[in-house]
Amino acid sequence: MDPKQRAADAALAYVRSGMVVGLGTGSTADFFLQGLAAALADGRLAGVRGIPTSRQSERRALELHIPLTTLAQCPTADVTIDGADEIDPNLDLIKGLGGALVREKIVAQNSRLLIIIADASKVVDRLGSKAPLPVEVVPFAHEAQVPFFRTLGAVPTLRRSAAGETFVTDNGNYIYDCRFAGGIEKLRTVAAALADRAGVVDTGLFLDMASRVLVAGDGGVEERVRE
Repeated sequence: MDPKQRAADAALAYVRSGMVVGLGTGSTADFFLQGLAAALADGRLAGVRGIPTSRQSERRALELHIPLTTLAQCPTADVTIDGADEIDPNLDLIKGLGGALVREKIVAQNSRLLIIIADASKVVDRLGSKAPLPVEVVPFAHEAQVPFFRTLGAVPTLRRSAAGETFVTDNGNYIYDCRFAGGIEKLRTVAAALADRAGVVDTGLFLDMASRVLVAGDGGVEERVRE
């Protein structure tokens, strides 16, 4: 069994009938969507409503016949199940390689629990060691962000689609993928500097947010809990 599938199956144990569930974006989250749809179809779960974190997860949920709602209708989700691009020993995360980081963070911040599902390849000693840090910016004067990102020690690259066009998020913004040699040494300093910068919408740093992480490897699924 694919480790992503194993982690997604384990996450279903945190979903109860009648819950409002944040629906993550990406390949690992899609395994969870399939499992949730199957549980609703065969009666193991009932009355579950999902809040999608992207247009992609919304389309997928509709295809799978998962009932949907919004944060306007249900201001607090019981749990959000989502993937991550990197996970450090403190359960801090980098997310956003799928381009949905802002909506993912909005739903996560309005959830009682954020449970991350991942395979063991996503575990790192320091965030930014393997994956770039996605930073969503408004299109206006986006080029002016490049020298600023460099002052933080990053090598920024404007994200492009497979066709070579500038990637546009669901919010109509652009993404710079910022690589840090050796990883991001001072997470909170970088996060604060980016949060203070006009034109930066948000970043893929999810700090102090994950309640639990389910990491699947060859030997099964390891649950890591924030202390």
